[in-house]
Amino acid sequence: MQIYGIPKLMWYLYILQCNDGKLYVGITTDVTKRVERHNKKKASRYTRMRLPVELVYQEEHPDKSTARNREIQLKKWNRTKKLALIGNNQ
Repeated sequence: MQIYGIPKLMWYLYILQCNDGKLYVGITTDVTKRVERHNKKKASRYTRMRLPVELVYQEEHPDKSTARNREIQLKKWNRTKKLALIGNNQ
C-alpha cells in the first residue's frame, strides 16, 4: 500500500516459541530481522535466556496501533488459547 507515492509500512504481530516451550508475543515491521535479533540476544530480556526461539505465528496489520492492540489482546490470552490460534493457522 502506498500513500502519496511512499510505501506504507506494514506492522506484524508475531508469536515465538522459546526453547523451553514458552510463547512470546510481539510486534515489528520486519519479522525475519526481529527473530534474528531475538536469537542474537539483542531483542527481549524475556527471550534472552530461552534461546533459540522459533517463529510459529504471524499476522499482518495496516499500522502500529492495530498491531499493538492485537498484541495486548493476545498477551491476555492463556497458553491454550494461543496454541489454538497457532494450530488453526497451520
